[in-house]
Amino acid sequence: MNERTIELNDIAPKDFWGAQDAHLETIKKYYPKLKIVARGTTLKAFGEKELLDEFETRFKRLMVHFSRYNNIDDNVIERVIQSDSNVEQMNPDDKILVHGLGGKLIKAMTPNQQKLVDYVNKNDMVFAVGPAGTGKTYTGVALAVKALKEKQVKRIILTRPAVEAGESLGFLPGDMKEKLDPYMQPLYDALRDMLPPEKLEDYILKGIIQIAPLAFMRGRTLDNAFVILDEAQNTTHSQMKMFLTRMGRNAKFMITGDPGQVDLPRRVTSGLKEALLILKNVEGVGIIYLDDKDIVRHRLVKKIIEAYKSIENHD
Repeated sequence: MNERTIELNDIAPKDFWGAQDAHLETIKKYYPKLKIVARGTTLKAFGEKELLDEFETRFKRLMVHFSRYNNIDDNVIERVIQSDSNVEQMNPDDKILVHGLGGKLIKAMTPNQQKLVDYVNKNDMVFAVGPAGTGKTYTGVALAVKALKEKQVKRIILTRPAVEAGESLGFLPGDMKEKLDPYMQPLYDALRDMLPPEKLEDYILKGIIQIAPLAFMRGRTLDNAFVILDEAQNTTHSQMKMFLTRMGRNAKFMITGDPGQVDLPRRVTSGLKEALLILKNVEGVGIIYLDDKDIVRHRLVKKIIEAYKSIENHD
């Protein structure tokens, strides 16, 4: 029987193996034909040479991921072990996007998220399309905060179509901010991970960060700004055209959405779906498609999406 020994160099074994060796047990499930034993910083695997070669290659990718992000989970283990390609081989220039609160380092967490970062660096307008949990909005907000901190732009503008209220918010109770907050909450959540509360409040009061429904963009020219249109699948043709033509000097536009989650009335064409077709060959416009492998929420989110897909495919 062949034997392979791998050392966890500069990696804390307690963190890498997980509580009660949970991560190690997950890894073992993918290689039932190997005998895998871990003690401290040393892992030994026994079995056929070809399988050991594959195991060693993919296990070392997990180590690279851990060294880069200081964590792994079931989602990462599955993505690395089940992929035939080197999914953890990211751009060597990938860097921390933002130093978040509590020392949190905010980076691209998957190769496609890193590709999104690269696209934004190379293009003034980028469409990021994919299912829930793939980090489209979060990565976009991190890029916007980075651009603001580095003085590449003077303001951040975050917008969403308030579909549930039909873009007519007057009948809701409270002042304008209270009316808007339920629709803008995911954007606030991302910002709160990246900016201290006092700084975020100050930026909002001064208009350096603006969070507003899409209807409020009409008639504006957006200069020197990083602008994110979130939930863009719920825009109509006219709303999307209106938004895209707001682009001013020294502006970065990012449009995120999930074409599988359209909440528009029937027979109303999604402005996002239409724009992806119309602009696919326009120079300076980048389009990146994220997929289930990029889901960075709880591992159940991926399984839920797959379960719904299987039902929808049968309809």
